[in-house]
Parts: sequence; C-alpha cells; structure tokens
Amino acid sequence: METKNKVLEAMKQLVVPVNAGKIVEFTGLDKKEVDKAMQQLKTDGSIESPKRCYWQPKA
Repeated sequence: METKNKVLEAMKQLVVPVNAGKIVEFTGLDKKEVDKAMQQLKTDGSIESPKRCYWQPKA
C-alpha cells in the first residue's frame, strides 16, 4: 500500500483530527514519509484542516 493511502487510512481509523506526529505513532512510518504523504493529500484535496496543524479526511 502506498504511504499516502496508509496515512489517509490511519486518519480514518483515528476518527479525530490528528497531526503528523500522531500518524507516525499510529502507523510506525517515518516522519519524513508521513509529511510528504500529507503534503500530497493536501494538494489533491483529500484532507482538510479543522484547526491549525491538525488534519482529517474530507467528508
């Protein structure tokens, strides 16, 4: 599974808005990989930020 998909799936499982650090904790992925994947998800509009530095999948 692509890192981007793993990050998005982790966000869905965690239910609440999360930051990159929480995703790293939950998935065990490298922080740089998570940051890169989150940037891609932001760019393609898959995630949104309900509050500063926290992200969730778009509804």
